[in-house]
Amino acid sequence: MYYAYKYRLEPSDTHREELDRHRDICRQLYNHALYRFNQIPEDAGTLNQRVRSIRDELPSLKDWWGGLSDVYSTVLQTAVMRIEQNIKGLSKLKENGYGVGRLKWKPPRAFRSFTYSQSGFKLDKKGGQTVLSLSKLADIPIRLHRAIPDDATVKQVTLKKEPTGEWFATFGVEFDRAPPEPPTGPEKVVGIDVGILKYAHDTDGAAVESLDLTDERERLEREQRALSRKEHGSANYDRQRRRVAECHADLKRKRRDFLHKLSNYYAREYDLVAVEDLNVRGMLESPSNSRNTASAAWRTFLSMLEYKCEREGTHYVPVEPAGTTKECAACGVSSDKPLWVREHACPSCGFTADRDANAAWNILSRGLERIGVGHPESTPVETALPVDTAVSAKRVIEAGSSALNERVSAK
Repeated sequence: MYYAYKYRLEPSDTHREELDRHRDICRQLYNHALYRFNQIPEDAGTLNQRVRSIRDELPSLKDWWGGLSDVYSTVLQTAVMRIEQNIKGLSKLKENGYGVGRLKWKPPRAFRSFTYSQSGFKLDKKGGQTVLSLSKLADIPIRLHRAIPDDATVKQVTLKKEPTGEWFATFGVEFDRAPPEPPTGPEKVVGIDVGILKYAHDTDGAAVESLDLTDERERLEREQRALSRKEHGSANYDRQRRRVAECHADLKRKRRDFLHKLSNYYAREYDLVAVEDLNVRGMLESPSNSRNTASAAWRTFLSMLEYKCEREGTHYVPVEPAGTTKECAACGVSSDKPLWVREHACPSCGFTADRDANAAWNILSRGLERIGVGHPESTPVETALPVDTAVSAKRVIEAGSSALNERVSAK
């Protein structure tokens, strides 16, 4: 198992200068390596072989490029090998239908990170505080808000400068143990339907409202308008640009915090989690409601839920989303209903429920069928959720919050 642990660094002004200097040397090396790579014919070898041939030139480069000797050797190697990673990333985008071009040289603002791989770094205690000791750089104070498990092996650390000017260290951690196997006969099962007004509606009767970020978006728009009135390149422009970056970072942190806690709850509390395999890209290309779809970050939530289910030994079952809203969870009869109709009322069997609750039951049924497990003993009628009952997003205060355990049953 391979995971990432991210921590905030607390560098001094001197540390910041050194971090920026090392980052810029890596950027210049990347640009030089990209120039050399473009000179090598494609028939000279595989992608990996061509990039490695450039990496092997590093000792000779140090003879005339004095700044390279100030940077740890593995940092220089990973800067060159980033070309291979970026080309593979472009290939995946091309396979998915996106139009891509060639790699371009990196300007200072576009190259934000560098990586120590395998060696050259360690966590230490100096002067009563925890520091990250980096070879050929400095001992930088780090806010270690959670400990890295003792049975984990730290493979690498990536130092990244955010647009706000903050520095973070992300540790790549590997565990020798294999993830637990999902149970063959899952007992606690749940189907989740995601939406806009109610972010998650599950088959146990819980509906979590979407996170309200209206105030944060309004602040961002104000700061963006102020930025548009500044002279580009001036000191005022740079200060205002940083304020805009802080607004973006605030939005991102709050959204990801909410998604981490919600996905962690479902992965830990259940043996099987069934979700819709949504085509989020297609939804974003739709002319209607694309902003709310992007803000909901459904694909991010599903990605978090998938790897956390693997970590906890929980079945993660994505199912075909077509028809989950139209089909009746009680009898299976399909009936069309416009988006503004928020209650399901089956014309065949008379079953009524919240529209999203009905969809969640259909998602669970498809998930159970996919892994060959029978339907749960409880029925949609027994757990139908009233339309106006929901758990506020603000109450998802921590992983496994008791607020999510509140269930309402229709009598």
